[in-house]
Amino acid sequence: MTQQRRDEHSTEFGLWLRQQKKIDSGLGFVATNIDYLWRNYKTGKWMLIEEKRYGRRPRFPQTALFELLDRACGNDNNYCGFHYLVFENTSPDDGNIFLDNIAISKDELIKFLRFEGEP
Repeated sequence: MTQQRRDEHSTEFGLWLRQQKKIDSGLGFVATNIDYLWRNYKTGKWMLIEEKRYGRRPRFPQTALFELLDRACGNDNNYCGFHYLVFENTSPDDGNIFLDNIAISKDELIKFLRFEGEP
């Protein structure tokens, strides 16, 4: 059965989707959003970023979709990958930062967002 939201972080359409029995997750239908499609329009480099707060990690249904998307995008030479950005609390300013399960500093995060390599 499709899980209903436990917070207010959805749109009316998102809430409506979860109430439709004909497209219930028990029938195999799943959806997720992508937090950031990050691009430097001058260089053409781009990547996908999933943000999580309070140290949370993505769940399996979400990671499975992200892996599918990552493979599909892999043929683009400007594609720089799909990355998980996890904050200990809510942002780089109030706790530790983890990029793809590796602790990084704010400066390293900025370099990463500038496509200056992974920390």
